[in-house]
Amino acid sequence: MTRDATPGTAQKTILMTGCSSGIGHDAAHGLAARGWRVFATCRKAEDVARLASEGLESLRLDYSEPETITACVAEVAARTGGRLDALYNNGAFAVPGALEDLPTDGLRAIFEANLFGWHELTRQVLPIMRAQGGGRIVQCSSVLGLVPLKWRGAYVATKYALEGMTDVLRLEMADAGIKVILIEPGPITSRFRVNAIAQFERWIDWRVSPRAAQYETSLLKRLYRTPAPDRFELPPAAVTAKLVRALEARKPAPRYYVTTPTYIMGALRRLLPTRALDWLVAKG
Repeated sequence: MTRDATPGTAQKTILMTGCSSGIGHDAAHGLAARGWRVFATCRKAEDVARLASEGLESLRLDYSEPETITACVAEVAARTGGRLDALYNNGAFAVPGALEDLPTDGLRAIFEANLFGWHELTRQVLPIMRAQGGGRIVQCSSVLGLVPLKWRGAYVATKYALEGMTDVLRLEMADAGIKVILIEPGPITSRFRVNAIAQFERWIDWRVSPRAAQYETSLLKRLYRTPAPDRFELPPAAVTAKLVRALEARKPAPRYYVTTPTYIMGALRRLLPTRALDWLVAKG
C-alpha cells in the first residue's frame, strides 16, 4: 500500500511532465516511493504504456498540443475529485546551432514546447489550486537560465524567459497561497544531447552556414560523438532530491541549484561584469 506523503494527511498529488526518461522519470518514481500520488505524463503513447507497466499512473501530454493539456488536466481532476497539490513542469528540448542559422519557425517551435505549453498547463492548473486554497508549482529551469552559452541560443532564450515568467508568477501567486519554485540543474545524466540531434537535423542546415567550419570542429563533435564523462555531471536523483525539498519544505526557497557548475555560475553572474562573464563562458 502506498503511504501518505505527509503522515496523518491525505495522500499528496502531483502532475509531472517529461517523465519518459532522465529527470522526469527519476522524479516520478522517487516521489511515488515517498507516498505521493504521481500523474506522470509523456508525449508518446508508447512511453505512457511503459510507465503504466512500471506502476505509475501515466497520461499523455504534449506541450505543443493544447488539446492534450486540457484532456490531461480534466482527467487528473476527475481521478482526484478536483484536487492537485503540485505541478512539476519539466519536459523540454534543445535545438543546437548558431542563432543566425536557426529559422524563426524553429525558434517558435521550441518556445511552444519549452515555454508556451508550460504557461498553458500552469494556467489550467491554477484554478484547481485556488479553489483548494494553495499548492506548489515547480519549474525545472537550467544553469542556462542564468548564463548564456554559444550554440545553445534557442534553449537559453526559452530558459531566460522561463526564469522571468516564474519570478513574476511567484510574486503574483503569493496572495493565493500558491508557492512557485525554480530548480536549476547543470549537467545531469540524461538523453538530452541524443534527443537534440533530431532537432538539429530538422532545423539547422549547417553546410551552407558561414560557420560551417566551426560546426565541423566544435558542435558536430559534441553532438555525434559519445562525450567523455563530465566530472561535474550528477545523476537525475540529484534533481529529485531538490524537488522533494521544494515540495515538502514548509517554507521552500524560491530557487534550488543542482550541480557545482550552477552554484559557480550563479555566483559569477552576480559578481562579474558582463564582459568578464562573456570571456569566461566563451572559453567553454
